Amino acid sequence: MDKLVKNSGGRIAYAIIIPMVVVVLTSVIGIFALMHWSARLSDESAEQAQHKLIAGALELTQNYLVKQQTGVVIWDEAHHVVNDPVPNESWIYNNITHWLYQNNGFSKSVVVGRDMDVRDVYAHDQSRRWMTPSLYDQLVPALRKVRARYIISFRKTPSGLFAFAPKNNKTGRSIAETGVVSIGGEPYLFSAAAIMPQVQSITSVRYPPAVLVSMVPLMGEKLSNISEMTSLKGFLVSAPLVDRNDVGQFHLQSPRGTDIGVIAWKTSQPGSQMLMRINPFLAIAAFMIATVVIAVAVFTKLVTRRLARSEANAVHAARHDALSGLPNRSRYHDLLVETLEDGFYKGRSTAVVYIDLDHFKDINDTLGHSAGDKVIVAVAQRLKSVIPDKGIVARISGDEFAMVIKDCESDEWLEYILDQVQDEISRPIMIGRREIFASLSMGVAIAPRDGHDPDELLRKADIALYDAKANGRSRRSFFEATMEHHVQSKDLMTRDLRLALQNDELDLAYQPQTDNSAKRIVAVEALARWTKEDGTVVSPAQFIPVAEESGLINDLGIWVLNKACEKAHDWPGVVVSVNVSPNQFKHPRFVEKVMSILAANNLPPQRLEIEVTESVFAGRNDSVLHALRRLKNLGVKVALDDFGSGYSSLSYLRRFPFDTLKIDRDFVSDMNGNAEAEAILVSIIHLGKALGMTIVAEGIETEEQSRFLQEHDCSRLQGFYISKPLKDKDLTTFLNNYQGIGGSGFGADLSYQGRSA
Repeated sequence: MDKLVKNSGGRIAYAIIIPMVVVVLTSVIGIFALMHWSARLSDESAEQAQHKLIAGALELTQNYLVKQQTGVVIWDEAHHVVNDPVPNESWIYNNITHWLYQNNGFSKSVVVGRDMDVRDVYAHDQSRRWMTPSLYDQLVPALRKVRARYIISFRKTPSGLFAFAPKNNKTGRSIAETGVVSIGGEPYLFSAAAIMPQVQSITSVRYPPAVLVSMVPLMGEKLSNISEMTSLKGFLVSAPLVDRNDVGQFHLQSPRGTDIGVIAWKTSQPGSQMLMRINPFLAIAAFMIATVVIAVAVFTKLVTRRLARSEANAVHAARHDALSGLPNRSRYHDLLVETLEDGFYKGRSTAVVYIDLDHFKDINDTLGHSAGDKVIVAVAQRLKSVIPDKGIVARISGDEFAMVIKDCESDEWLEYILDQVQDEISRPIMIGRREIFASLSMGVAIAPRDGHDPDELLRKADIALYDAKANGRSRRSFFEATMEHHVQSKDLMTRDLRLALQNDELDLAYQPQTDNSAKRIVAVEALARWTKEDGTVVSPAQFIPVAEESGLINDLGIWVLNKACEKAHDWPGVVVSVNVSPNQFKHPRFVEKVMSILAANNLPPQRLEIEVTESVFAGRNDSVLHALRRLKNLGVKVALDDFGSGYSSLSYLRRFPFDTLKIDRDFVSDMNGNAEAEAILVSIIHLGKALGMTIVAEGIETEEQSRFLQEHDCSRLQGFYISKPLKDKDLTTFLNNYQGIGGSGFGADLSYQGRSA
């Protein structure tokens, strides 16, 4: 019947409306198309002019940066200090980098020497990590241009010597190159200028200059200045946007030509404004068509009313979840698209939140699906009650929900809202007379910070949800780029590591430990190393966590243990120390495997030392303590690694009699002249001695550190000051030649600086 009514209404529309509308639309469309074509050409011309205006304003801003540098780059004393073999960093800080920040707002600076080496790095927040190899690579083309211009500014005189004669330029005597680079995803304007003396002398050799690169954020004051110079509205810096008629984009590129982002602005549209003036005429034509449509609509109103009601019910059912009444996945996606567009025009942030009920399967399994349905309904109602006005709540699937929170004022404000959500859900849910307690894991992505595309935001929120569940559930995680990289790279590294174990591609390095006198090597720590067939070195900090998560840590740990015990025969009298993961202790036959390896390699248990961290006691305390006691009863030494890095280290010393106590390397690295750090070190040594333990200090890098620990009776010393980790053959040579610190052996070579692995 409904189909018959629909077909009848369609025949009436075809017979009456279409012939009349076609005549009018044909005329209107022709005029409308012509006007829109003309308007589009006018809008494009206006946008091109605005683009040139921004380019000019940006160039003026960059030229001004060069002029601000002039006072410190054309300076005899600066030239001599920077090019000194050992530059005075304090002088550079006070007279160049920090001075430029205080007086001209350059928040970051780097001094590149004549040999393209980084001689000094400055940031107003004292950070140095911002100067990465990737950023340096971005700057290389600009550095080379400055150096080349400086060198070719020398003119050969009749005497065969060179005189400095730079060409005139817009920035005076400075030889500089400007541009834009990306630091931490944020665009920075930079000026790279040659550091040269005020008075140029005649020289026989043309040396390349040291170069000062000073940087200032584009966003903020500089962007406001460009906006004021151009008188354009709606300025913002973002990732490249989808092309829109009313939004102009000025692409920012690094000296390498890579895209950094765009300066976007709301373009003036003279063509569109012209269309607004002719809209009344178009409205008259539309009114004529509407009059005819209305007349027919009145006639068909009674017929179509029932059909419309039925269609509305069908649409609602197709867009909403039958159990909770919330929008379903499809409707949620449509609402998200609308919300993101509205937030883009208003310049406001929008949060996309993915929610997963923790352990919901347990409720269904223990109480039945009926109880599970009631929990879903209760959670849906609570989410609706706590979400801010104009927010969106949807049920995506079984126990998964999603929210859209509009107009996020800040991360702190959003944290407050999500706290309310978790507090509301944590209240008990009554199912009959039974109280059920639910908890949520939440993943959050924020537009425009994490993107503009709805599907991309949903994917990133899902990645953040995975991170929240992986880190203990009943918590929330905000999306970070590292999460996405981790998800994509973890699987690849897992497969590569499995193949490496199968093909025996891993290797061990051994770092020696001396006795208190530093005259004799008494132990070595076995450290896993992985170099791929193509020569790529994979850091243990990368593959060890992957092995933990994937379950490969058991295979890796047994391989390391077996390899170390096998090689121990090459170094008689030396204890071999092996790190053991907490996950290895979960294996019910771990102790038996250790015994089997010792027997297979005919190694006395007293020559093996097992290193554990306090995290090994988390969860299954009794089984771990039992395994450790069995190993200790066999004669295997047990060491507590990284002592002092956690909160419960003292309690573990009381609960288990360790043979060895390894002081966390951070205490050693902080001791240089620090009375508090030295006092803590002495206290730990005395504590270990009082408990009858061997004390090992890791990370020793200087003679002063070694001497201090020797004076306070530290049992063993380990670090690059003694030796870096060595391959087995190199270790054998090292042991044969070792004559103690200060002797002629390998251990006296202090040229390698860094932290022990």
